[in-house]
Amino acid sequence: MFTEAQLYSPVTTGADGDVTVHLSDEHPGVHDPAYRTRRNTIAALAMAYRPGEPLPRVDYTAEEQEVWRIVSAELARKRRRYACAEVLAAAEHLGLPADHIPQLGEVSEKLFPLTGFRYVPAAGLVPLRQFFGSFADRIFHSTQYIRHHSAPLYTPEPDAVHEILGHANQLASPRFAAIYNEVGAAVARLETDTALKFLADVFWFSMEFGVVREHGEVRCYGAGLLSSFGEIEEFRGAELRPLNIAEMGTVDYDITHYQPVLYCADSIAEIEDMVGGFFAGMDDESPLRVASQPTGK
Repeated sequence: MFTEAQLYSPVTTGADGDVTVHLSDEHPGVHDPAYRTRRNTIAALAMAYRPGEPLPRVDYTAEEQEVWRIVSAELARKRRRYACAEVLAAAEHLGLPADHIPQLGEVSEKLFPLTGFRYVPAAGLVPLRQFFGSFADRIFHSTQYIRHHSAPLYTPEPDAVHEILGHANQLASPRFAAIYNEVGAAVARLETDTALKFLADVFWFSMEFGVVREHGEVRCYGAGLLSSFGEIEEFRGAELRPLNIAEMGTVDYDITHYQPVLYCADSIAEIEDMVGGFFAGMDDESPLRVASQPTGK
């Protein structure tokens, strides 16, 4: 299983049909009954959704809207300082609201004209093959819940802030959206779990935690960095290595800490050529092939 999957709180459905989100003991909202009920309600909306139906709308509370306003403003400020030009231009074209949490339909309405991607709801973890495979149809599975109000600038799991302010701002770039599309096409060719995990790990060190040199500075393009209030300021302290597909697909990493090793491209074109090119030609034998190449290309 892709290591990032451990970040999502498990969601189960009881014999009576009740949906339960199982928060970890360290989750900021674990001892808040109202928050736990809220999470169950939002997860149930996503689980009831069927393709082709209208997207479920969440009636967000004033407290949740305030969390969004705080995080949105802080991340916008940090994005201007630390994000690469490609992301900044994409975010400007997308124009996500800062004053309210956008419904997934609103995100899709803004995103689709730019790159053809649209959002659908997820209660929590989506199986790897389904999650990455949906990129071929330019679909992104997104959670709709918001982090606990006691820690607006922290979340132990991907929430709507990560899915929207991180991934949607990235997906608004046609160049990055094309790489996502290649990921989806690759999944359709993969039969082994080994190859699927390799793909997921390369994605982690590129589209989630990728960085690029720009005008003499290291800037981020990965959604995980773009949506992390803390790590977006700390990533320059990581050990920066050149893009290396073989390493990116096999290196061990801890999802619970800031990434100590990041893979830095020299340009967006290099990301397209090396990462996008790898996904475009990936098959079940690719992990073995790239391991035999000294450069990892």
